[in-house]
Amino acid sequence: MDYSLETSKRKEKLLRTMHNLQVKSGNTLQKTGPLLNRHRGMGMVTVQHLNHLSQTTSQICQDLENIENLVRFRQNDLMYEIENPGGVNSDGLSGIHCCLDGTTYIVSVSSPRVHVLNRSGQVFQTLYCVQNQGRSKEPFLPEDVTLTRAGMVAVTDMVGGVIRIFNPHSKFSEGEWIKIGKIDCPKGIGVDPSGNLLVADYTAGKVHIFSIDHAFKVLNVQTVTGLRGPRYICSTYDGGIVVSEECGDVKVYGSKLKLMYSLGAKYCHQFGNPAGVCTDPEGNIMVVDEQKRNVTLFPKCGSPICIVSAGLRTPTTLACSSYGLLFVMDTGGNCIKVFKYRVAPYYASAKSGPSSKSPLITPREKDS
Repeated sequence: MDYSLETSKRKEKLLRTMHNLQVKSGNTLQKTGPLLNRHRGMGMVTVQHLNHLSQTTSQICQDLENIENLVRFRQNDLMYEIENPGGVNSDGLSGIHCCLDGTTYIVSVSSPRVHVLNRSGQVFQTLYCVQNQGRSKEPFLPEDVTLTRAGMVAVTDMVGGVIRIFNPHSKFSEGEWIKIGKIDCPKGIGVDPSGNLLVADYTAGKVHIFSIDHAFKVLNVQTVTGLRGPRYICSTYDGGIVVSEECGDVKVYGSKLKLMYSLGAKYCHQFGNPAGVCTDPEGNIMVVDEQKRNVTLFPKCGSPICIVSAGLRTPTTLACSSYGLLFVMDTGGNCIKVFKYRVAPYYASAKSGPSSKSPLITPREKDS
C-alpha cells in the first residue's frame, strides 16, 4: 500500500468530504424531519427546489458509487503471466475456465487438448481431445470449456456440432469423451447455478439451456433466440445469463430467460468487438473487447470501469477467481495474463493467491 505523503493527503481529503456530506445530511434530516411530519405546509419550498435537490442528490449518489468502485478496483495490476501454457501455440488458445479453488482449465485447438493448471500455473493434468472409434481414435477440435455440476469437463465442438463431456469413469482406462446434443455451431459454454449447461449457438443466433442426467441424456431444453453471432456466455449468481455478440453488444437475461438489458444501452458504453464474458460473486460483469484490446468491468451500481487498458495484444476470453484475480487469455502474446482487479479479496487470506515460484509463471513489469 502506498503511504506516501501525497497519497495520505488525498485519502484525508476524500474522507473529510464524505464525512461532511454525512454530517450535513444528518443535521438537515434531524432539523427538518419533525417540521415536515407536523407542519401542514412546506414553508417556502417550491417544486423547483424539490426538482433541483432530487437531481443534485441523484448525481451525488452516483458520484459516491463511482468513488467507491474506484477505491475497490485496480487497473492494469499485472501480477504474473503463464507463458505458453502446456506448450500451446499462440494460435491455439481458445477457451478458459477458472474454478473457485483457483484450478484453471485451458483449451488448445492447434494441439487438441484441455490442460488443467493448479493455482501456481503448473499443468498437472492433460485431457487429449480424441474420440474413441473402436480401435482407432479420431481427434476433434474443442472451442470453449467449463465444468458440469458433477465436476466433469465439458467442451464445445464447433466442427462436430456437439457438446463433449469427459467421463473419467468409462470403460477406457484413460477416460472417454461423450457426445451429447446436436447444435449448429456451438461456441461458448457455461454452467448456471442450477447446474444447467449454457451453450452459445453462433450461426443460429441462439442460446441453448439444458440439463443432463447421470446417463448423459439431455433434459429440459430451453432456447433463447434473436441474437447476432453469440460468442461467449456465462451465468450470473442470481440465475441469469450474459451473452456477448460478435461486433455487437452484450445482453443480460434474467433467471426466467427474459431479456433485461444490454450493457451498451444501460451503461451508454460503445463496444468494438465484445468477446469473453465472466461474472464474480459480487455480481460484477467483466467483458473482453477484442478490438479495443481491453477489459471493462460493469458494476451493479455505478459507471463502467476499464480494469485492463494496456498490455493486451489479442485478448479473446477471460475468467475470474474467487480471490480477486482476473485471468485474461492473450492469444497474441501466447500466454494467460493474470491481473489483480480488486484491492481486497472476497474471502481469501494472502495465502490463497497463486505462488510466484512456479517455473511457468513469468513476472512482468506493470504496463505504464
